[in-house]
Amino acid sequence: MFVFRTGASAVAACAALLFAPSAFSHISFETQQAPVGSSYKAVLQVPHGCQGSATVKLRIQIPEGVLGVKPQPKAGWDLKVVKGDYSKSYDLYGSKITSGVTEVEWTGGPLPDDFYDEFVFKGYLSSSLKPGTTLYFPVIQECEKGVDRWIDIPEGAEKAHGHGGHSDTPAPGLKLLPKAR
Repeated sequence: MFVFRTGASAVAACAALLFAPSAFSHISFETQQAPVGSSYKAVLQVPHGCQGSATVKLRIQIPEGVLGVKPQPKAGWDLKVVKGDYSKSYDLYGSKITSGVTEVEWTGGPLPDDFYDEFVFKGYLSSSLKPGTTLYFPVIQECEKGVDRWIDIPEGAEKAHGHGGHSDTPAPGLKLLPKAR
């Protein structure tokens, strides 16, 4: 059943429909919040290519405090990880660690612009991360023709975490919740 609206309500409803696609036009996480001190299954949603061109590479930067990262292999794609040192040591399941995965890269496909896919990795969110902040994961999406850089972090936010904002090319964000009891 359709409901007809008049005045400001109609304008607001039309504006919401007109601008809704932009909310879904960037790479984002399926689950956009998780508690610190817990495992997190990151499902990166890729809704399109680069201005009509198929995606052939996806690189995601893993921020400090996300530990024990294990990406999921994907049929038709090569998988590579880059490892590096952390700025401090962390406790991961009773062991002290000082380095780990800092970037994950899937190359292959291609994923045509008309199709949608997901890229997955698991990691542990250190209990030293601050609840109430957002952790950002910059992504570079390379296509047969062109590149989209989903790397913008809201102004005033620290490199790894801060608070919300608006951008045309936002880095996927994960809102950190208090540690589960």
